[in-house]
Amino acid sequence: MNIANRGVRQLADSSRKITLEQGGLVEHYPTPKTDTTPLRLPLASQYWPEAVHEELARQHWSKASITSQIDLEAWQGFLKDLPRDPYVNTRWKRMSWLHLNDQHEVETLGECPMAQGGKFNDAASMADRLRYYAPLEESFTEREDVRAFVKAWADMWGIGPREPILMQITGVRGDGTIDPLQGQGIHADGCKYLSILVLNRENVSGAINTLYQDKAGKELLTTTELAPGEVLHIHDDQLFHSVSSITQENAGEHFERFIIIINCSFIDEFQNRMLRRHFPDAVLNDCE
Repeated sequence: MNIANRGVRQLADSSRKITLEQGGLVEHYPTPKTDTTPLRLPLASQYWPEAVHEELARQHWSKASITSQIDLEAWQGFLKDLPRDPYVNTRWKRMSWLHLNDQHEVETLGECPMAQGGKFNDAASMADRLRYYAPLEESFTEREDVRAFVKAWADMWGIGPREPILMQITGVRGDGTIDPLQGQGIHADGCKYLSILVLNRENVSGAINTLYQDKAGKELLTTTELAPGEVLHIHDDQLFHSVSSITQENAGEHFERFIIIINCSFIDEFQNRMLRRHFPDAVLNDCE
């Protein structure tokens, strides 16, 4: 690990310790459970309702609930150990690169930074910058219901073996009077396939997802508020999206909103350059 990467890891680890000590988050979250035997996991091809496939083909987006396919409480238990985002101090985040191997099983790849070119990130502090984050915990990525979700998600989009999949857990929390996250402008994430899954939503209002046909926001398609366990699928190369800011419903009480973002098949050349460098055997969107 080079010096820059080691420094980011040390910062993330230090922030995690401070968060746990000051926020008392160990008591706020359930202990992650490893036994998912009570869940009856469907086959990847049967994971999503037929309406999801029809809506994606017709309108490039769809919304579904997977509360019956995952142990949502167990997934929420992994939030307490999220490190503070070293680039956005008011957020917490982990991310890992995954793929399906030739046996169609989920595997975790090595480290590769998140990289968004200026075309896909309007923030001057983020555009054309390499960002390194602590990986998702192994006890999370090896859960049976997590692997089933990733396989079903890849099957839904037609993602094949060795195509890098980026999976993030990210969000905000605190005890102040207003959420520090003031929404995100209209944007695309620089990929073909994108889904947003809400893990929890506590003492907040707002965070309304809006989809547009154009980046200027003149052709509005839909607005939706995602509840825990609901997921929004988007053809990211066909549509644009935004999320409104959130505020506390009860001022002074703990608030938080955490989501999983999962995406694949990048059209951002900056990200693809990093993927080629770190995963030379990967199948990328720009490869014939």
